Amino acid sequence: MIDRLLILLFFLVFLFFPIIKNFDIDKPANNIKSGFKTKKTVFKNYNNIDSNNEIVDAIEKVSESVVGISVINIDKNKPTFEFKNGIFIPYTTDQEIKTLGSGLIYSNNGYVITNTHVVKNAAKIFVTLSGGKKFEAKLVGSDDLTDIALLKVDTNQLLPVSNLGNSSDLNIGEWVIALGNPLGLFDLSYQPTATIGIISGLNIDFGIKENSYVYKDMIQTDASINEGNSGGPLINIFGEVIGINTFIMTVSNIKQGSIGIAFSIPINRVKDIIHELILYGEVKRSYSTGFKIKPMNSNVQKYLNVPFDKGAVIIDVEKKSAAMNAGLKVGDIIFKVDDIVVNSNQDFININNENLRKSGDIVILEVWRSGDFYIIELELKNYK
Repeated sequence: MIDRLLILLFFLVFLFFPIIKNFDIDKPANNIKSGFKTKKTVFKNYNNIDSNNEIVDAIEKVSESVVGISVINIDKNKPTFEFKNGIFIPYTTDQEIKTLGSGLIYSNNGYVITNTHVVKNAAKIFVTLSGGKKFEAKLVGSDDLTDIALLKVDTNQLLPVSNLGNSSDLNIGEWVIALGNPLGLFDLSYQPTATIGIISGLNIDFGIKENSYVYKDMIQTDASINEGNSGGPLINIFGEVIGINTFIMTVSNIKQGSIGIAFSIPINRVKDIIHELILYGEVKRSYSTGFKIKPMNSNVQKYLNVPFDKGAVIIDVEKKSAAMNAGLKVGDIIFKVDDIVVNSNQDFININNENLRKSGDIVILEVWRSGDFYIIELELKNYK
């Protein structure tokens, strides 16, 4: 009897053990399912955060104020006639050159910032707004030294504008975004292209570059910038414009693409230039010193008993001029201008250009007279 009971007990154990085991397994399975739901919820929340991150927000804040610029230039170097089959016939090839660039809407009544080199010698300028609306623009004014130009679009609608930041408050390593019209892509999508990078360098000075542009205190970035980006904004992650993208460095003249070294004009300088362009249509840089100078040479050095061979000798001073008002005299030797040694009148001009001098500015001259150096302040006076 006992043997039969033991056999029955073992039988019952083996019969119900798999059911109990399966029951225990089902519980974790339910837990896994519940956990999967939690993960899906977290993933969904992550997407919500990602769609509203600072970079996306910054681009959204500025994009509508970025424009594409297309320019028609007349090639004046092409001949009017060509010699063909033994006779002269009119030159039939299209003489218009189309160039591309970018711009930033400065005010809601239609002022647009861009680079001078984008619109220089333009016969016609067209501005395309975000969304595709196109206008012909007129050139209000430009400043060759700083490579900044101002356009005006006539429209009854109020145009979107962006916040201009403070380019004096930048740090190497902070994130930046370049917006613009590289390779004419704006006219395909009717919205600016965005590329991201960091500020790689600050206060980069190039002096006088090709076409007499002076690139001073430039912002260096590794955000990808290509042909057509010129004139577009460089922004920070708060959606503030901190610079105007201007040029890139390339490996050679053959390879024109971006290699990750690009430069932007700081927005504080842009604001100063734009203010004057709105008021006067130009930045007043013409001036008269009222003196004539010639380079030092060995004969002059010996005659004046000067212990150096650098500098420029004043040979004439006009009456009632800025030079006379400053106390300069014939025979004075201008040794330095703003602490830079000069040897000619061109040196004097170059120094003022590199320092972006304007009419009415004061320059500091270090002058040798009668065996001693004197500091003299000279106004760059405009007599117009």
